[in-house]
Amino acid sequence: MSVVIPMYNEEANVSTTLSKVSAAFRMLGGDWEIIAVDDGSTDRTALSVLSFAEQEPRVRLVSYFPNRGRGWALRQGFAASNKEIIITADADLSYSEEHLLAMAQILQAHPEVDIVVASPYTKGGGVENVPYLRLLISKLGNKILGFALKRGLATVTGMVRGYRRKVLESLELESEGKEIHLEILSRALGMGYRVLEMPAILKARRFGKSKFKFTATALSHILFSFHEKPVLLFGILGLALVFCSIAGAGYILYLWKTDTLNPTRPLVTLTVMSFLAGLATLFFGFLGTQLVHLKREIYRLEKTTKETFFKLQELDGSRKSDFEFRVIRKEKV
Repeated sequence: MSVVIPMYNEEANVSTTLSKVSAAFRMLGGDWEIIAVDDGSTDRTALSVLSFAEQEPRVRLVSYFPNRGRGWALRQGFAASNKEIIITADADLSYSEEHLLAMAQILQAHPEVDIVVASPYTKGGGVENVPYLRLLISKLGNKILGFALKRGLATVTGMVRGYRRKVLESLELESEGKEIHLEILSRALGMGYRVLEMPAILKARRFGKSKFKFTATALSHILFSFHEKPVLLFGILGLALVFCSIAGAGYILYLWKTDTLNPTRPLVTLTVMSFLAGLATLFFGFLGTQLVHLKREIYRLEKTTKETFFKLQELDGSRKSDFEFRVIRKEKV
């Protein structure tokens, strides 16, 4: 298994994080590695990783410049890995190394599970010392996004997850920022892969500076919600317009009954326009929902095609990492 850890200006956390993760996986045994991805850091993060790697050869560094974002860092980590189980972790170990071991063990013991998500918001999970405002925003965001995905997941934005290699190889990932976590879940669920939430304890960062940017993160999550569930936007807006037109029609009827209706006012026209606009918006919501269903069918066909391709490669002994091919192809473009 591979543990992929994206790092951006995490010099203060490198030694502690790598030490704890290495010690945990030594106890587990087997074939494992840690891939630390230096995402264009401007401090001594890369040098700290190299220094630690001199003591533990199963720690590898992937480094590039300039900073490209968490999504790009994860994709480079996936490309560098050749193991069958891939665990992704935070550089500050917001979830302890014991959670990483637990995810690996779940994937080893349960072949029917394809993705394991560390969740502080599911039953048995929890948080420690996380600022109240950030916790509130996180919970609200995960509630909305979980509803958009329609799979009842309590945590969809977290990075600490365990994947089977076949899942990641089946996905054509494009995101370069934090929205990659949503992209992976959306595509994987659309392809029919099974996701399991594992209760976990989320702890506040102790060292280093948080990279959380509220405005950018909130905007990307809102757009994702509308993309996954168009009815959230078009349905609510359409119903609001229809209700406004009904209220307008009621007011017009009242004016007509009281003989105070002024036919030169644009009230009747606005009421009719509001009703028609509401119906059209609801129709767009319905059409968007059908497109989402169509997209998921395409994902399932893509999964079947990929699996068939990999099986043919295995039969002639020529299977190679599809990640590496994609990275080379994108760099050439």
